Amino acid sequence: MNKNHYCIIMAGGVGSRFWPLSRNAKPKQFLDILGTGKTFLQQTFDRFAKIIPAENIMIVTSAIYKDLVLEQLPQIDPSQILLEPFRRNTAPCVAYANYKILQRNADAVVVVAPSDHLIMNEVEFHQIILKGLQFAESNSAITTIGIKPNRPETGYGYIQINSSVSAPVVGIRRVKTFTEKPNLEMAKIFLQSGEFHWNSGIFIWSLKTIMDNFAEFLPEVDKLFGDGVGLYNTDREEAFIRQVYSECKSISVDYGILEKASNVFVILADFGWSDLGTWGSLYLNSNLDKDGNTIGGANVMPYGLKNCVVRVPDNKLVVLQGLEDYIVVESDDILLVCKKSDEQEIKTFVSDILIEKGEQYT
Repeated sequence: MNKNHYCIIMAGGVGSRFWPLSRNAKPKQFLDILGTGKTFLQQTFDRFAKIIPAENIMIVTSAIYKDLVLEQLPQIDPSQILLEPFRRNTAPCVAYANYKILQRNADAVVVVAPSDHLIMNEVEFHQIILKGLQFAESNSAITTIGIKPNRPETGYGYIQINSSVSAPVVGIRRVKTFTEKPNLEMAKIFLQSGEFHWNSGIFIWSLKTIMDNFAEFLPEVDKLFGDGVGLYNTDREEAFIRQVYSECKSISVDYGILEKASNVFVILADFGWSDLGTWGSLYLNSNLDKDGNTIGGANVMPYGLKNCVVRVPDNKLVVLQGLEDYIVVESDDILLVCKKSDEQEIKTFVSDILIEKGEQYT
């Protein structure tokens, strides 16, 4: 393995669209929602540890999840966990990791990835990531992974390739535009055009390239974290980071840098990817019974159940009759029954519950 290769795993999200299984106290990246025996975080770490030195993999997460990370990844050193005192989106997360890595290796080449994605073809995934790392080593480029779409999905962002510019490397194209989640009509146009790919949220760059881009496009964020040189990996780091995050704006690296930079490329890939952001995406990636259901729970008795997602505790007898295209999830003291077509409303449910019932249910 190349000692200059690093990985930043972003694991601080709440995953509210997977409520009520995913809750503030234990979000979806710390859960085994797929029933594989490993949580999303564990699967992500293991996936990258096959191609990147384990000691070079960093986990950026909320300070309240430190013990969960150590419990699920006992093989890592606590210094590999970067604790955010507040949620500030992905740009501060990356900036923090940049300066931590800089202190160890100024020649680092880095892949940044969310902690909760499904990858079906790991062999192809590894080849794509290594290709991106090799490209970043020899080019001052910000590289994303674009997934070949197979349906007009409205839940993902899209990357448009620049077909008028010749490819620097086979399978790597220059990015023309980024588009946030489109409506269904626009998603159909994107799919038919052949120029648009899903934005996987996985980035690859050299440390020098991304830090140069922070200095140019997000100088105020870069300065906040740069003022901590000499404090990182000391007993003063925690207090410094708390102060920085209290002052730092919340902004994504996509909006803050990628949409403004001119040196952005995309590697076109197809390795069985899903961000598994919703119950619906879980349904699309599950083994279904003869009636189109995915059922988790040892004592579920279905009668006329069709095209449903069911997740209930093994020790609970659940009888379901006549439901079609529904989500039924029970977790601890919460029962959710929701139409699959209305699953985007789950975030609204959680917000309303927080206001009316309090934090104990979120």
